[in-house]
Amino acid sequence: MLRTEIRNILTSFEPIGLGEMDNVELMNRVETKYVFSSAELTTLLNHLSRSYKVLEIEDLCIFPYHTTYLDTSDHIFYMQQIRGKLSRHKIRYRRYESSGISFLEIKKKTNKNRTIKWRIENRLVTNLPDKDAALFIGEYLPEYLSDLRPVLINGFNRITLVGIDCRERVTLDFDLVFSNPEGKKSEFPFLAIAELKREKYSCASPFLNVMKKIGIKPNGFSKYCVGSALVNEMPRKNILKYNLLLINKIENEYIKSAGY
Repeated sequence: MLRTEIRNILTSFEPIGLGEMDNVELMNRVETKYVFSSAELTTLLNHLSRSYKVLEIEDLCIFPYHTTYLDTSDHIFYMQQIRGKLSRHKIRYRRYESSGISFLEIKKKTNKNRTIKWRIENRLVTNLPDKDAALFIGEYLPEYLSDLRPVLINGFNRITLVGIDCRERVTLDFDLVFSNPEGKKSEFPFLAIAELKREKYSCASPFLNVMKKIGIKPNGFSKYCVGSALVNEMPRKNILKYNLLLINKIENEYIKSAGY
């Protein structure tokens, strides 16, 4: 039902193709995240149709993603994140299910709170990066290369919006699923995550204005850290207590609104 409503609303957006996305690739950017009930997606999209185009490929606007995160045996990237360390990293394989294309990506959060991303087209075939992947990782994070392994798998559906009069992108993720390599799984159909990506902080973003209008506040949220805490035995989970309680609160409100 929700998916049908979303598809209907997306028909009111002007479409944008992949070729036009190059101007808003934003590999060096600032990010603002929001976590809220997926029941709010229809309200949010209705407010955004005049200010944003929607990515459309072969008549589709909702795209499934599959992500595999890599970390070391002592969880170095997880620990960097939950401690709030600036100049921290994340390594992941991301596969676009609709096209089958897969990228190996390294994301860095700088000490100026900017996000920089590097990537190459590459696929995880075994539990170890192949030769091309090893060369790529070695260029940026050689000290961790020998100890990397898959630790978390994440799937979700994504809508990508592109500003008409502002150079920014908005991603809306929902139908989140987390699992570990051993098969333990947690599903979150009630959860949505929005991320605003732009060159610099500015008050001119239509998306920011809409989120403020409908009462959704920004919230730091790492799919990697929260997903790891949910399906793996991770150290220092107490640091993530706020986000874990927030998920429970959103689930309870979602169930109540749905009349279950």
